[in-house]
Amino acid sequence: MEHIEAIAFDLYGTLYDVHSVVARCDEQFPGRGREISTIWRQKQLEYTWLRSLMNRYVTFEQATEDALRFTCRHLRLDLDGEGCRSLCDAYLRLQPFPEVPDALRELHRRGLKLAVLSNGSPHSIGAVVGNSGLRSEFDHLLSVDPVRVYKPDDRAYMLAEEAFGVTRASILFVSSNAWDATGARYFGFPTCWINRSGSVFEEMGQTPDWQLGGLDELLSLFDGRAAASKQH
Repeated sequence: MEHIEAIAFDLYGTLYDVHSVVARCDEQFPGRGREISTIWRQKQLEYTWLRSLMNRYVTFEQATEDALRFTCRHLRLDLDGEGCRSLCDAYLRLQPFPEVPDALRELHRRGLKLAVLSNGSPHSIGAVVGNSGLRSEFDHLLSVDPVRVYKPDDRAYMLAEEAFGVTRASILFVSSNAWDATGARYFGFPTCWINRSGSVFEEMGQTPDWQLGGLDELLSLFDGRAAASKQH
């Protein structure tokens, strides 16, 4: 870890639990919250990938709303305009995973430059991070909006390299999404896969440099460097 100068984090599913919308979904459609959230998230991802392939970019908010509307039609649930707005608003108020706030604060305290690199729009990223009280821990909140293409396209990962002003080999990319960690590894980032669920990694020609069970375990990777710094 001696060569790492900065860390870029994926947002959705890595720092924040996308399934924290289940409660809101259950309020609107009792007993269907988990089912809605699971399909909604999968379609949301599919729509970002497909739109990138078709060169038909829309904002993350639009892709999220489209995915929700599909999900409700698929499950034959009656979603009106107010209900749609309410559920989409829940995506702006996602909860961080329990270990995330303390881990980010400690990494920041150790002098590492931190950024979010997300498929979200500037508005959605700012809302999620701001609503959780963690904005001050990040040097940059990076959205793919300027390049109008979603991860795992190289142009999306390049945003972190440009923002930090260091080589990609000096930026650790952290994601719980195996497809995202794969794309980042192909781009040239050292990668850390956060595997909270004990899943298997994708078979797409890359493996992460590190696999951890949570963000708190990331601190141990930098312990040796912190000790060396104190000795000097």
